[in-house]
Amino acid sequence: MTRVPSPILLVTSLCADEQSAWREALALAMPGETIVTAEDGVDRGLVEVAIIANPPPGSLRDLPALDWIHSLWAGVDKILQDDTLPDTPIVRLVDPALAQAMAEGVAAAVLHLHRDLHVYAAQQSRKEWRQHPVRPVAGRRVGVLGLGEMGRASAALLATLGFDVQGWSRSRREVAKVRAFAGPEGFAPALEGVEILVNLLPLTPETRGVLRRETFERLAPGAHVVNFGRGAHLVEADLIEALNTGRLGHAMLDVFEQEPLPKDHRLWSHPGVTILPHVAAPTSRATAAAIVAEAIAAFRRTGRPPPAIDRHRGY
Repeated sequence: MTRVPSPILLVTSLCADEQSAWREALALAMPGETIVTAEDGVDRGLVEVAIIANPPPGSLRDLPALDWIHSLWAGVDKILQDDTLPDTPIVRLVDPALAQAMAEGVAAAVLHLHRDLHVYAAQQSRKEWRQHPVRPVAGRRVGVLGLGEMGRASAALLATLGFDVQGWSRSRREVAKVRAFAGPEGFAPALEGVEILVNLLPLTPETRGVLRRETFERLAPGAHVVNFGRGAHLVEADLIEALNTGRLGHAMLDVFEQEPLPKDHRLWSHPGVTILPHVAAPTSRATAAAIVAEAIAAFRRTGRPPPAIDRHRGY
C-alpha cells in the first residue's frame, strides 16, 4: 500500500495575495504534494517539512514530526532571531536565477554611480545643464563584501565590464579576474583604494554594523557605498556623517532595518542617498518553487534533508 506523503506546511507573514501566489507556485511545481497553511486546520503532528518566508515568531512550534525547514529566501537571519525555533535543519534558498538578478542589480548600481547619474538627477531637479568628465572603468576600483553565490556572480560581472574588482569574504573564495581577500586580516586590505563599495554579506553578529565609520575611512576619499545586503549592516549615523563631511560621495540603499522605510525617515530627504524599495534581486517564484520541489522530492526518496545552514555562522 502506497504511503500518502505528509502535508507540507507553508508558513509566512506575507499578505494574503502574495502567500496565495506562492502556494499556487509551489503546488504547480510539486503536484504530488499537499501544501497547507495553519488556516487549513492541518494536524501539526503530521508535518515533516515546513516551507517558510518570514514566519511569525512562534509559528514553527508544536511540530513534533518536523524533519527540516526550507526557506524561500536566501537570507535566514530573521528566522534565527526566533527563540522558539525548533532545533531542526534549516535550508536556505540557493537559486542561480537569484544570483544572476543580484549581479544585474549590482552592475546597474555601480554603473549608475560610475557615470554620475545621481549627479545628473540632482541637476535635473535644479534645471541645471552641466556635463562632467567620464572616467574609464579600467581605472575604477570596486570592492565587493561577501563572495557567496550572489557576491561571486556580481564580482565576476563587474570584472567582465572592466572594473578593477576586489572582494572580501569570511573564508577564501576565488573569482576569475577578482583579487580575493579573506578573514579578519584581509578586511582592511580589501578596502584599500576602493571607490565604490558593494555590500552583499549575510547578516551575522560579526557583520552587523560593518558599514560604519572605520570602514568608510579606509575607502578612497569621496567613495560611494551600495548596500544590497541587510539594513542592519549599516550604521546610519556614521553614513550620514560621512556624507555630510564629504568622506563619502553617495550611498545607494536597497535594504533597511524597518521596511517599508517610514515616510518621516531622515534618509528619504538626504541629497547623498538614493533609496530603492528592496528590489535589487527579487526572488522568482517559478525558479524558487522548482528548487524547493526538487529538494522535497529528494527527501521523499532518501529520507535525508538537503544540506543545512550553519546556525552558528548564520548562513
